[in-house]
Amino acid sequence: MAKFEGVQWAPRQFQYLLKQAKSSLLEPDAKTYSISRSLHYGLFQVFEGIRFFCAETASGLEIRFVNLQHNMWRFRRGIAYSISPQDHSFIPSENELRNIFIDNFFRQPELRSFLSTMAANKAQGYFRPFTLDEAQSIGVTFPEEPSIRAAICSYDRYLGEPFHGVVVPNLVRAVSVNGTGCLKLGSNYLMSVKAVQLARTVVAGANAALFLDDRPDKPLRDRMITEWDSSCCLIALRDGKIIKIPEGPLILPSVTIKGVTALARSKGVPVEERDVSYGELIDLVQAGEVVSICSIGTAGVLNRCERLTLVDSDLETIVVHKADTEHELYHLLSDIRSDYWKMYLGECALPKELTLEVHPL
Repeated sequence: MAKFEGVQWAPRQFQYLLKQAKSSLLEPDAKTYSISRSLHYGLFQVFEGIRFFCAETASGLEIRFVNLQHNMWRFRRGIAYSISPQDHSFIPSENELRNIFIDNFFRQPELRSFLSTMAANKAQGYFRPFTLDEAQSIGVTFPEEPSIRAAICSYDRYLGEPFHGVVVPNLVRAVSVNGTGCLKLGSNYLMSVKAVQLARTVVAGANAALFLDDRPDKPLRDRMITEWDSSCCLIALRDGKIIKIPEGPLILPSVTIKGVTALARSKGVPVEERDVSYGELIDLVQAGEVVSICSIGTAGVLNRCERLTLVDSDLETIVVHKADTEHELYHLLSDIRSDYWKMYLGECALPKELTLEVHPL
């Protein structure tokens, strides 16, 4: 699971009340009711993870995002799923969300010093908007006072490599018929935490779990690879090709993976988007055709799994994948991760599929 080095939090938390269309700055440790539905019943726990960079230029301080429109779309979609249809009129549009966050949070004087320090240190930025029900209630209904809160932090380094993973065939992260697998909801990530705990019963020290689809009625080999516990999955093969699992009801539409695959293509690496069954992955690993299985996400961008343990339904080991650290593609994946951050710094050109947004502060 995610680990960071050198985390620093901004001196204010942001609040936006949907029904009142009202923005406020709160203390960084602002509380919520202990009997909020957001805490007790897993309702209205929607969140987003957005990478950003601050730069001090000749024109002044500015903030940079890559593909921010995808984050706004994904966040809004999760909110719409989680509140009553009669309240959908209160949800800001994607452009309105962007303006609310930038004008009423990032541009506020209380954050200026923090963001200037980030720019001076060239620190990586992480913006986390999330949702709460601000009402005091223990009922099992839609939120009464839906709100958006947000926090900002900077960090020096994401501690993503080396990591050990385990396939967890006996847990399902989401159920496709509910339409929640492609949303960032708190209830989905509870299963992520449970999956890592299960993985550690197979391999002590494992820090990632790889999920299969939601069809436990099918033969194990016929089930499909979906995602890591909290990130998307890329499979790098010996023939120099990368496989991206297609988006669908069980796959989060990752913003980061769009950038990673665009950078890969720009370097001449073929990216094939298709389903991979568990049986095919077992066969590829046994044949020595897998160079690396990668975790793709906002904070860590791209991390290569050092060892992946593939198990049967009784959690007995079938085969263990070990990354081929000598292969050219293994090293190229590291370059892609580095170039992803350089796009924010202005040190690497963006592939045409990506959009860089620059907002003066």
